[in-house]
Amino acid sequence: MSNAKKWKIGFLIAGILIFAYMVYAIGLDNIWDNIRKTGWWFLPIVLVWLVVYIINTFAWTAIVRDRRHTGIRYPSFLKMLRWTISGYTINYITPVVALGGEPYRVLELQDYVGARRATSAVLSYSMMHILSHIVFWICSIVLIVVYLQPAWGLTVGLAVTFFIFTGALYMLFRGYRKGLVAKTFRVLEKIPFINKPVRKFSENRMQTFQEIDENIVHLYTARRRVFFKALGLEFLARVVSCLELVFIAKAIGMDMGMLDAIVLYAGSTLFANIMFFSPMQLGTREGGLALTLEIMGFSAALGVYTGLVMRVRELCWIGLGLLLMRIEKNEQRQRNTD
Repeated sequence: MSNAKKWKIGFLIAGILIFAYMVYAIGLDNIWDNIRKTGWWFLPIVLVWLVVYIINTFAWTAIVRDRRHTGIRYPSFLKMLRWTISGYTINYITPVVALGGEPYRVLELQDYVGARRATSAVLSYSMMHILSHIVFWICSIVLIVVYLQPAWGLTVGLAVTFFIFTGALYMLFRGYRKGLVAKTFRVLEKIPFINKPVRKFSENRMQTFQEIDENIVHLYTARRRVFFKALGLEFLARVVSCLELVFIAKAIGMDMGMLDAIVLYAGSTLFANIMFFSPMQLGTREGGLALTLEIMGFSAALGVYTGLVMRVRELCWIGLGLLLMRIEKNEQRQRNTD
């Protein structure tokens, strides 16, 4: 059995075990109670994320399909959608948000475009996903200041956050212009305690890292239209995901508009990503929702209910993502026996 197959099986087994633990931790009674309380609104809450994942897939597909390379049999959009859902499933259940699913996507994509191009495509998309979040947060900070007109102290904090995000935005664009992977490893090689293992890992891979960087730079410099198309799609996905909060509010008879939902989503996701080490953002999301709701003038207690509904929705998509991983594994086994 190849190492790639072992890793894929490992991801599947780990996902099933962590999924079972999360269901146990939340409780079947609690899950069912929240579905019952939400009523038929739970269906559009779940389906919103199908739209989000489809938009994500369009962005990733645009990055993967490079016209420089001819004669390549690219994976179908449906297959890319399955990998997108499964990749985010792994991201949900791994301690470090937005990292766990990336190796899985590389393993699946490399069978079509090769390991280096798969790695650069996945890294480019991951950077784009982070970039869209930062752009969304920057826009949301402006919206919060204009829309909520918060107290002086909070305004100062938002201003500081705005400049921090602006700096992060600059660094990401710099990474797209000049490369990121090789330079990152060169910096890590100079840090005490980790420099020796990093140097040992990278000494025979630097040429690979440079090739990956060339593909990332090419996306920004030579495929500018694709770059901004993917960025626009990822930003749109962030906005569409806010509809979930509108539907949750509707389920309990609460009046919440789209602007309220965008502010609430921005505040809660910012808090959750600061606490990035929490698997499935356990506890951090509810805290972020409660804090943001209180600032907006709503009852902070609604944050617990909203967070639980969102968590049940995530469990539905995690279950589907694990099922898709199992289907992918069975299809690969069938192709190998043919």
